[in-house]
Amino acid sequence: MSANQFKVAVIGAGNAGLELLDRLFKAEFIDIIGVADKNAQAPGMLLAKEHSIPITTDMFDLLQDSSQIDIIIDVTGIKSVRDALRYHMQETHNDHTVIMHERISALLISLFNGMMVETKASDEFY
Repeated sequence: MSANQFKVAVIGAGNAGLELLDRLFKAEFIDIIGVADKNAQAPGMLLAKEHSIPITTDMFDLLQDSSQIDIIIDVTGIKSVRDALRYHMQETHNDHTVIMHERISALLISLFNGMMVETKASDEFY
């Protein structure tokens, strides 16, 4: 990680992803590497496109060189996505990148808004 910038990828670009991305774009110390969502028309995908950030409907496109990413922010709330991200990190022996759980994203968005924000996070453990 660069001392003055975090390299971040965002997985999930629905409403929660949109709100988080909006904040990330305003932070000069964040370098958004790319955004992935199965829906190319998701609100966060459209916002990323406006900012000339690479978008993809296949999260593995973002992970091709995942060791260059400091933080992967998972805002999907989908256990199979969490599992696939963890498996990818183990298989590629990536001990650099941190996967930020969707509940932590919800915490940050809640702090930004000054009130609890509901998300579709799975109740299954990370």
